[in-house]
Amino acid sequence: MKIARIETFHVPPRWLFVRVEAEDGCYGWGEASLEGHSEAVDGAFESLRDRFIGADPRRIEDVWQVAYRGGFYRGGAVLMSALAGLDQALWDLKGRHYGLPAWEMMGGQVRDKVRAYAWIGGDRPDDVGEAAAARKAQGFSAVKMNATSELDYLTAPRFDDVVERVRAAQAAGMDVGLDFHGRVHRAMAKQLAKHLEPLGLLFIEEPILSENPEVLAQISNQISIPIALGERLYSRWDFKPFLASGAVDIIQPDLSHAGGLSECRRIAAMAEAYDVAVAPHCPLGPLALAACLQLAGCTPNVVLQEMSLGIHYNAGHDLLHFCANPDVLSPVDGFLPIPTGPGLGVEIDEAAVRKADAEKVRWRNPIWRQEDGSFAEW
Repeated sequence: MKIARIETFHVPPRWLFVRVEAEDGCYGWGEASLEGHSEAVDGAFESLRDRFIGADPRRIEDVWQVAYRGGFYRGGAVLMSALAGLDQALWDLKGRHYGLPAWEMMGGQVRDKVRAYAWIGGDRPDDVGEAAAARKAQGFSAVKMNATSELDYLTAPRFDDVVERVRAAQAAGMDVGLDFHGRVHRAMAKQLAKHLEPLGLLFIEEPILSENPEVLAQISNQISIPIALGERLYSRWDFKPFLASGAVDIIQPDLSHAGGLSECRRIAAMAEAYDVAVAPHCPLGPLALAACLQLAGCTPNVVLQEMSLGIHYNAGHDLLHFCANPDVLSPVDGFLPIPTGPGLGVEIDEAAVRKADAEKVRWRNPIWRQEDGSFAEW
């Protein structure tokens, strides 16, 4: 068996799909979405095609090692997202070839379902009580929302507003994770975390940007709220210092950013040795979510799964838009069942993907500014 073609597709709202086809017609789908940088990831596939057209798609680990190490320059969001999409597609193809789900080939099933959570409140959190009640009606028992909108290094923020929003969501019967989104700088993060401590949050996410690990360790030593982080880390080597420092309680690798199923399985195993839980980051498309569920199916320390159903970015094309079997990615009583179909377990409407790709959607995140005109973290 040899790889005959590797195709990429820009699909709305902000996703990059990958399709790998073998000479015998067997194929697999993956997702290399890197929000706002799809064109750069697409460009990285030029070298991947040069290396792997004609390779055996079943030799996934060898492909991974060559793709990661063979170009001399390694890591980073763009290269690892491209590798992630290719890796997912290869697991999907191999699973289809042998008639097995990816989790079966990666060690076998450890759970039947995984608890899911959904987003409320948008980029600037608002009306969260009503939104939390709507998620409750959908069957969810947990939600995540942004803690604040833009926040300067030093200000007099109304922390009480953040507390009130959390309590409104909790009053609707929800467990709450709160995302600082890297918007909160050191001085404010320490204060805000202290205000939130009595609320019994599931976690606070990215209380400080991941390029400041020493600050994260300081905050971790000051509060008892579980700290989650990892969507902007792209390999086991990126996660290594955070695990070693003891600063994180939950890691959030993104299976479309961090080298795909193969690498995230290794990251999760490394985290297990530090008694750290895994809650994969996934505000993305159906293939990314399907890959996450394959990981959950065979990985004991996965505890929660983010999903983008109804997220504000998905206007016009929601999570299940390109799925021919949407039931496999639909939550049931707040849980996502582990798919049992071959490969990633999701069927993609190829005709719809090819039609959407003709428009080559160009998504960019918003740019925010402080009151004085300076740049603000989004």
